[in-house]
Amino acid sequence: MAAVKVINHTPFVPRLPKDVPLPPSPAESTSPPPPVKKKSRKSKTKEKEKVKEGVQGIKRQGEQERGNTNEQHENEMPQPEPLKPLTWASLTDSNSNSHPPIFTKDGSHFFSIVRERIKIHSTSSGKVISTLPGPQDDGHQDIITSAILSANNAFQLITVSLDGTIKVWDFLEGILLRTINLEQPIHHVCGHEKIKDYVFVATAKAKKKGSNDGNEQLKSHRSAKASSEESCIILRVSLKPQNPASGAKWHKSSQITPVGKTRYTAGLAVSASGEWLIAVAGHKAYVAQMSALKSGFTKYVSPDALTCLAVHPLEDYFATGDAKGVVRLWYCLNQARPVVANVEKRSQTSELHWHAHAVSSVAFTTNGAYLLSGGEEATLVIWQLHSGKKEFVPRVGSPIKNVVVSRSSAAEEEYLLGLADASFAFISSATLKLSRVFSRIKLDSATSSAWASSSSATPLAVHSLSSTLVLPSSHPSSLQTYSPSSSTLVAELEVSPSNRVSRQEEKMLEPSRVERVVISPSGEWMATIDRREGDESFRGEIYLKIWWWDKKSAFWILNTRVDRPHGLNKVTSMSFSPSDENWLATTGEDINVKTWRIRSTKDKKGNVEVSWTSRSSFGFRLEMPRDSAWSPDGSLLAVALDGFVALYDSISNALHFTIVCSECPKISSVRFIGHHGQYIAVLGGPNLVVCDIINRSVRWHRRHNHPYVTLVPHPYQDTFVTIHRLPSDTTNELMVYSISSSTPLLSQTLPFGIRNLVWYPVPNRVARSRKFSLVGITHAFGVVLLGHDIDITDEASLSTKALQKGLAVPKQSLFEEMFGVPALTDVSHNAVSSTIDTSLPWKSSETGSVFDAPAYLMPPMESLFEPLINGFLKLRLKEMAFMDVADEMTAEPMDIEEPAFIEMGKVSKDDILGTFIPFFKDITGK
Repeated sequence: MAAVKVINHTPFVPRLPKDVPLPPSPAESTSPPPPVKKKSRKSKTKEKEKVKEGVQGIKRQGEQERGNTNEQHENEMPQPEPLKPLTWASLTDSNSNSHPPIFTKDGSHFFSIVRERIKIHSTSSGKVISTLPGPQDDGHQDIITSAILSANNAFQLITVSLDGTIKVWDFLEGILLRTINLEQPIHHVCGHEKIKDYVFVATAKAKKKGSNDGNEQLKSHRSAKASSEESCIILRVSLKPQNPASGAKWHKSSQITPVGKTRYTAGLAVSASGEWLIAVAGHKAYVAQMSALKSGFTKYVSPDALTCLAVHPLEDYFATGDAKGVVRLWYCLNQARPVVANVEKRSQTSELHWHAHAVSSVAFTTNGAYLLSGGEEATLVIWQLHSGKKEFVPRVGSPIKNVVVSRSSAAEEEYLLGLADASFAFISSATLKLSRVFSRIKLDSATSSAWASSSSATPLAVHSLSSTLVLPSSHPSSLQTYSPSSSTLVAELEVSPSNRVSRQEEKMLEPSRVERVVISPSGEWMATIDRREGDESFRGEIYLKIWWWDKKSAFWILNTRVDRPHGLNKVTSMSFSPSDENWLATTGEDINVKTWRIRSTKDKKGNVEVSWTSRSSFGFRLEMPRDSAWSPDGSLLAVALDGFVALYDSISNALHFTIVCSECPKISSVRFIGHHGQYIAVLGGPNLVVCDIINRSVRWHRRHNHPYVTLVPHPYQDTFVTIHRLPSDTTNELMVYSISSSTPLLSQTLPFGIRNLVWYPVPNRVARSRKFSLVGITHAFGVVLLGHDIDITDEASLSTKALQKGLAVPKQSLFEEMFGVPALTDVSHNAVSSTIDTSLPWKSSETGSVFDAPAYLMPPMESLFEPLINGFLKLRLKEMAFMDVADEMTAEPMDIEEPAFIEMGKVSKDDILGTFIPFFKDITGK
């Protein structure tokens, strides 16, 4: 079929020969024609000017007719009603804070810092139980940098922030007790039980108001990426306000004592005895004696920059980690040695070196016998201090940012790792294995920022069969599957295996990056594009991988890999056909459009094997295809070229026609609009054009002041959403258009930038509803849901509530551990024990893991016997004892006295213990 171009946006209607009028007959004349005179240069110039004026007049007339046609089209169709503004909910934390989590005294909960908020998690489930008030209430107005438990009250939390305030919270009730304002940014805080009414803080110079306030990314990384030239002042601050009866929202401290000046502090702590204050900053460790704070710090020099600090829980020495991966123990806290302030010294130290990169966190165990360290290698190292031996917990999933030891006395000691992808991992101290991992969406902002600089495309897709999102993971070569309904991370898929750690002295290996991902409408197939840039020593790689969804295992399985689908050129678009054929279309910078299909083959045993193969390859002249889209019924394939859109037949690949868009010199995106696919929307820079493919004409054109980012059509209505940039990188503008008019139905500003946006189907929504439901990835690599009636709970807006502790099993006393639980037990204890489910059969896997630990770490066998037997055998309830009657015995009627139940409140402890006196006399032989 011949190609027909739509030029000047007016339909071309060819005239038949009968419609062409004949020229008029010449008048009869017998005189010869007049002689032809030669035209002068002036007359020729005048005629050219007349021709130009005529052409310009025709153009003006055509543009006027075209404008009238557009207005006529807009007036013919009814205008839809305006839409309500869209709401949004964040599915991810803004960033993972470098400050370690804080455990409560009993270890049942832990606190995590997320920007201006404090989240309270359950240690057993990892769920967010409560959230302390945020900026909208009485919370901090800037990023929280550090937090500790109060030395006065174990149920109070002290937090400091870049807004210059110290806040004391009652976290059980979720209320703010008092606020101390220092009016300068605070980076660290520490305290000790010997100085209950004071805390030590590291403050920086106050910045000018308005500097970097509008830039979200700079604001979020201010505390982590402070300038190396920035200095801090260590202060001792009293938590007692100057005028507590004033009733103001914040108070001045009653006493502030400066200790000394340091570089930007990487750690601040008080020794176990409470006699020494330690700060690490730059290449120095600063030590001050509590009894002589006015004398200032004594400086101890380190060969490399220090990155973290931990003090021994029992003895007066501390450990640091540096940028070269060395863990160093400092033995300089000795009162017998003369201390000279403001003098640099060298201390007696011991080195522990395994890490290849900077050590991000160190922590001592509760007994002080072991030291834990972690860093970029994603491996936890356990150092035995008296011997120097080490053990490893490798491949924890992401670089380690902080390590915390759980100090719960009721259960075994555990190590909590805060990972770079904002997830938490618990490691058992007995088995040295991951016991549980709590994670939502794994996105590392540092890795993602480097990723964004090299690749503009951000993978994002929705899987309809499992109602999950397919998102980029913390590593660029992996994808993750997340369920918004349950707020859980379902799985992680490594698309391209890669080495995630390199040596410090070598160049960082460039990993393969997943650039695109699409899922077929049926949900059975997923296609990915992963690419690795080449250099002078390594040739580039690019792969098209097609995955099959296994319903039994609920996981993606690799089916076909295509090497270099468009050569070494970049793939510009990829989309599945909505038809039953499940075709896949790809476009690339090699100026080719390729389609792929399913191929079925049989092996010798008759088993059918399914794979994907190339179906066709074509192009239009030498134009580069930049985007492609299928019609809703799959009969047409629209390909966006530099200045026009080409529409092909999906079966024969025949070119139907092209639509020239002179308003868009370089078209970046094309989409079919509406359920019937009659209209096409085209984006190119700041221009938006809507075309009617049946009439082969342009309906309307709109030019914006700022370039468009993306376009998402409504699957059931003739409306679509556009996102375009604003002068500020942290905000975008969202607009909703209808094909009937260039006037937007909705226009609102989003407080974040959008990298990618797709349609997110809501299962309970009425079919063909006008409401929108979208999911997108922001510039800060957060995941947000946008639309009408968003019902996903946002943890950032979770209401503050008091902590409700569940029914806990009471602890056994020493007497009960020796002789068992007495018959006269408390009613509450019976209530707990009656809830034990004894109907389940024993499984060997439940107790077999007990013997996985090394023999020297296991308790004696006599202490394990009773718990193991209770796991093997069913618990026999007391009521069952009265029901057991032997078959050979005949039951005779007897007068049985009713048992007399004694209430615990009516029996004294002396009477209970008195019943055991004969027993003890018998044992002792008295």
